[in-house]
Amino acid sequence: MRIVEDAEARQVLLKHRGLGLDTVTPQVLDRIEDAFGQRLTPLQVVERVLGDVKSRGDQAVRELTLKLDGTSLDALEVPKEKVEAAYGSVDGQVVEALRRSAERVREFHQATVVRSWMDSDRGYGQLVNPVGRVGVYVPGGTARYPSTVVMTAVPAKVAGVREVVICTPPADNGLPHPVVLVAADIAAVDRVFTIGGAQAVAAMAYGTASVPAVDMVCGPGNLFVTLAKKLLFGEVGIDGLYGPTETLVVADETANPTLCAADLLAQAEHDVMAMPVLITTSRQLAEQVAREVEIRLDRLERGDIARGAIDGRGCIAVVDDMDEALELANEFAPEHLSLMVEEPRQYVDRVRNAGAVFVGEFSHEVLGDYVGGPSHVMPTGGTARFSSGLGVHSFVKISPVLALDDATSIELAKSASLIARAEGFTAHAEAAEVREELQNP
Repeated sequence: MRIVEDAEARQVLLKHRGLGLDTVTPQVLDRIEDAFGQRLTPLQVVERVLGDVKSRGDQAVRELTLKLDGTSLDALEVPKEKVEAAYGSVDGQVVEALRRSAERVREFHQATVVRSWMDSDRGYGQLVNPVGRVGVYVPGGTARYPSTVVMTAVPAKVAGVREVVICTPPADNGLPHPVVLVAADIAAVDRVFTIGGAQAVAAMAYGTASVPAVDMVCGPGNLFVTLAKKLLFGEVGIDGLYGPTETLVVADETANPTLCAADLLAQAEHDVMAMPVLITTSRQLAEQVAREVEIRLDRLERGDIARGAIDGRGCIAVVDDMDEALELANEFAPEHLSLMVEEPRQYVDRVRNAGAVFVGEFSHEVLGDYVGGPSHVMPTGGTARFSSGLGVHSFVKISPVLALDDATSIELAKSASLIARAEGFTAHAEAAEVREELQNP
């Protein structure tokens, strides 16, 4: 891994910060040209896909799935019996692990439920209602993500969402991978559709003969999925826009280099665009971690992908002290921030920008991916500066309630009238004043 120091560290880490939705490799452009016969940009592809699905529904979805995934679909929805049969193809220990994951995720999110309240004396309160129907996108491609099913559907159900549907790319025999179907059953998903890419997001947003229109689309995905969510914002609710995954480990001289390297590689194997970063106060630790990363890379099944991420976007930044380390971490605003330092709890309240915080070497990010409790759908690309990870709050709408008694209403009317007339809104002022006139004819 590249080791940088001081001012160069800040420049390297912050120079190209962002989701990178306008960045694309020549290989992607080549694949687009092969599929569409034109050298379109990803944005142009997504605009075309959205328009096609909106106008032609299921037929467009089938054609796009054949063109882009090479799969011919008879039915878009996975029958319930196929979901139930998937248990026979998944190791029993994996099933139990998914159940334990769902249990911890459910317990965590139950503790975060936002509730309606009313203060009768003050005459105000708020009404909390869940979104009616949520569509979850679960990625496929080079990996399968049963964990994403749990981390999205379970918080939605805890929030009280009436119906959760998922779309996920086809794997074998035109169906999602069995472990994804098992996760859907465990997470109480209502319906499963074997559709991937921007066409899946479009189908959920607009609705088709097979896919019900949803009120909100959530979940991570590739560039095309993220662009589709961005373009559809306002048509439906969108949880957030997510780029490639990233982990930032803050470590001092007491950190274990093997654990640091293992955690960085755990993120690197996701995607060649993943961003594994270490900020440390110790040059010796930096060199030890760099060596350990090289040793461990050769052991990985997805070593080529991890190598691409390490060489392309990986970085070890050496800084003078913990103050500088935390300042740089907050500027970077990572998806995952791991504190692998002596007495890590003393630094938690100094974290301002992070999707999730992992405190100490044994509260590591991989546990957060699978069984920790919070959802692993987190803001990336620096968006943790202004957004939060997926949770119960993502699936509810809050409506303020005003229920004043007559006396309080009349008391407040004078102030309302004065402000309204200051703004030039006479009708507003009179609507407040007329009530006092009725009370005191």
